[in-house]
Amino acid sequence: MKQSHRLQRRYNRTVLCCALASCLAVAAPAALAQSAEATLRGQVAGAAAGTEVTAKNVATGAVRRTQTAANGSYTLVGLQPGTYTVEAGTGASQTVQLSVASSATLNLQGPGAASTPSNLDTVIVTGAALQDVKKSEVGKTISLHQIQTTPQVSRNFLEFADTVPGMVFSVDSSGVTSLRGGAQNNSTTNVYIDGVGQKSYVKEGGIAGQFSSNGNPFPQLAIGEYKVITSNYKAEYGQISSAAVTAVTKSGSNIFHGETYYRFTSPELREKTVAEEQPGKTKGNESPNREYGFAFGGPIIQDQLHFFMSYEAKRFDNPRNVFAGVQPFPTGVLPPDVESQFGPATLNFKEDLFFGKLDWEFSDRDRVELSAQVRNEHADGNIGDQNAVSHSIIVANTDRRYALRWEHSADNWFNEVILTHEDSFNNPTPRNFGNGSIYTFDPLNNATIIQVGGADPRAAQIKGQKGPAIEDNLTFNNFAWHGEHTIKMGAKFKDITLHAQDASDIDPQFYYGVDNTGAAATPYKVFFTKPVAGLGGLSPVVDTKAKQLGVFIQDDWAVNDKLTLNLGVRWDYEKNPAYLNFVTPPNVVAALNGQDPNAPVGQTYAQSLANGGININDYISNGHNRKAFKGEWQPRFGFSYDLNADQKHVIHGGAGRAYDRDLYDYLQLEVTKTALPGFEVYFKDPATGQCRGNPCYDFNPNYLNGIGNLQALVQAGNGGEVDLLNNNLKAPYSDQFSLGMSNQVGEWQTDATISRVLSYDGFVYTLGNRYPNGDFFQGGGQPWGNGVPGFGALIVGNNGIETKSTQVLLSAEKAYTRASGWGASFAYTYTHARQNRDIGEHYSFDEATIGNYPFLVSNAAAKHRLVMTGSYDIPWGITLGLKVALATPIPANSFVCQPPTQPGMGFCVPADTIPPGNGRFLIGGKAWGYRSVDFQATKDFKLASSLTAFARFDLLNVFDFDNYTTLAIGNQNGHLESRYSTNGDWTGVPRTIKLEVGLRF
Repeated sequence: MKQSHRLQRRYNRTVLCCALASCLAVAAPAALAQSAEATLRGQVAGAAAGTEVTAKNVATGAVRRTQTAANGSYTLVGLQPGTYTVEAGTGASQTVQLSVASSATLNLQGPGAASTPSNLDTVIVTGAALQDVKKSEVGKTISLHQIQTTPQVSRNFLEFADTVPGMVFSVDSSGVTSLRGGAQNNSTTNVYIDGVGQKSYVKEGGIAGQFSSNGNPFPQLAIGEYKVITSNYKAEYGQISSAAVTAVTKSGSNIFHGETYYRFTSPELREKTVAEEQPGKTKGNESPNREYGFAFGGPIIQDQLHFFMSYEAKRFDNPRNVFAGVQPFPTGVLPPDVESQFGPATLNFKEDLFFGKLDWEFSDRDRVELSAQVRNEHADGNIGDQNAVSHSIIVANTDRRYALRWEHSADNWFNEVILTHEDSFNNPTPRNFGNGSIYTFDPLNNATIIQVGGADPRAAQIKGQKGPAIEDNLTFNNFAWHGEHTIKMGAKFKDITLHAQDASDIDPQFYYGVDNTGAAATPYKVFFTKPVAGLGGLSPVVDTKAKQLGVFIQDDWAVNDKLTLNLGVRWDYEKNPAYLNFVTPPNVVAALNGQDPNAPVGQTYAQSLANGGININDYISNGHNRKAFKGEWQPRFGFSYDLNADQKHVIHGGAGRAYDRDLYDYLQLEVTKTALPGFEVYFKDPATGQCRGNPCYDFNPNYLNGIGNLQALVQAGNGGEVDLLNNNLKAPYSDQFSLGMSNQVGEWQTDATISRVLSYDGFVYTLGNRYPNGDFFQGGGQPWGNGVPGFGALIVGNNGIETKSTQVLLSAEKAYTRASGWGASFAYTYTHARQNRDIGEHYSFDEATIGNYPFLVSNAAAKHRLVMTGSYDIPWGITLGLKVALATPIPANSFVCQPPTQPGMGFCVPADTIPPGNGRFLIGGKAWGYRSVDFQATKDFKLASSLTAFARFDLLNVFDFDNYTTLAIGNQNGHLESRYSTNGDWTGVPRTIKLEVGLRF
């Protein structure tokens, strides 16, 4: 016994030394990967210290081993999700199923004794599902059965995250998909595939390649299951401030398995869209939308080497609507060739997804995994709303990722090394090259009616990220001190090139005024670009070699059989040379410190800014006065308390901080807009000689005959708009708090949680211009004419966008079992959220600073949202699936416009409005802003012992609810009023049938 204590103390010292050494060996932040593997812990009744416990994967033959501690406890880490036979040297044995990124408990009683915990439920005949109930994080797991049986619009595997309280997956009228958590935008999410983050560092969307895309980030056939965590994740999660999704891919097994499918719909299989329902409109004649693919896997060497591969394709023609931006709008006032471009249109989309994986268990201690994923997309963009087809773009979107992983398991520790490389780019180009024409309505403050012709030069971009990463994650299990500890620590280094071209020197945009009598024959304004030479190496195309480094340590501490603590801390750091080494061009510095032409002689523009509270030295960079932010310390604490130590009633909660990233798409403008600025030039009205702005010239028809003729109007050497970033930018972050309770009631697992999330330091651009006395408003007007002398407007970038949200998250789930033949889930979310800027905006020009904006009701989430799903096996090999989604109207953030009531106010003041519901759900009043009932039926046909054909029928939006998104907003007695516009845009799909056939073997 004394010898055992000496060994335990020696082991404890070793663990502590290794932990300290690992922490000292690493240095700073990144997207530290979240492991998708499962952890299994418990006790073996009657086991002596050192009793061997093994877990054998039923499908692959992989074996993992550990030894019990003195009290019979054991912990197995790094288990691939799947079905395992767990055996102890005492003869105890149990077959169980482990889910992705879970930590489950299994107590083995002895040979011949029942060893199934009270929360186990038979999911497949070979195993029982261990539910991860002793957790502090907020979220749930999406099973493969839910993926296969829930009705689906997009075949994007993330669509099922919609069934998790606090999450919203949406499909807009262009077919573009997005995933959002809580009251933050979709850029704050992160998705992990087999533990590797898919974060987008350049473009919005959260996931690389997912910005304004109809496509999927990963083939659904290759996804085994995934877990959604809405807040209070552990310290291993990085580069995220809202929701995390961690998915595990399928692997080959000792038996060859495969699946293939073909899915399609067509105009004949759907009702009219909102656009097509308008008077005089007809249903589009687009081609059928087709989706098809296959997956195949099996053994190369039994129990050791396996392969898996999958391919999925999309070929879409999505209906869109081009409509006037002014409603109602008189007909016959636009030129006939322009007016003819209103109405239904289509968005063509093509995607090919590939995934392949080899996994080699070359010993019962080691696993090597090599994987590759490829995404290729070609799509139409910017069609619909006020964008005519002639004004659209064509987008090439590519994403390639490769990963090599080595996992080594010992009795008391587990190590994982991952080498990755990514190459992800988004490249839109105009469909037509030439002049663009933008028609605006004079009576409504020049609101855009329609845009035709060549696309805006700012739509021609190339943006992406490329580079390698290396990380190491080390876990110590069976560490005993006042309970059992599983200590995990890790570090990651990423050397990634960020690329940005924000515009091209093409396609001037001419603006034409329109009123109720017709359209002007000559433009009143033009926008165009002009390269600026002699800027010391600054270019319209900018690459930067960003260094990301991260470190974390966390302790999952089972204090006793009731209390579990999750304690962790991480630190992130990023070095971005494009920001840190930027040198403000000398001619810009000279202009900032030169005479303000609108001020008394001797007063510089910098002094005018200082009168308005802007110290221009906070934005002028000499290449040495900027430092990378080092304050990204993120403590994370969570707990769970099992009231009766039977996993039936568990109180859980936590608090933590999580840092995200300032998108490079925002930061790069300081360089690219300086090198390729945009200019606005006004033209005199031929009839009155009046101008709508400055500088102003007589219109010459020759200006329509080449961009060079326009560029001659602006002074060489100086630029247009000046974008400057604060020299002390920080990364955005959120503070997260939660408290809840989960309960097992019969076959149902329920949870009730209150979540509070406060996000800070979101990036924002504001107008830096000031009147000479420092005012931002004079007579209700802003100082747009007081830009940098010789240049254009001054746009300054800072941190400052904030959100405050409280959510009540209620869920109940009865997991599907073959024995019962049915499963169901309910997810209700109540949201009270406020924000100081529209969730989709990072420009805020309506107030002097972001701090002057009031907190308004957030337009990120509906106040009430309910999602219900169910599946049911009926005779004849048929499985039925149902999904019901209901949400109250989403608030809007807009402006109340009226003469200012006091000095320092503008004509338009930020305000919020909540539109009334546009429909009822079967019964009751018109309370809902979004309604959808989806149904599916799948019939299996047994062709041979291992070959099954299937036919699937999806009926989406069964009741053909119109889910409008365009709001008509107006002022009424100083308050905003809004309603849904019935001839605007929409979300989701009309009543649609999708048919699918396939084979499984």
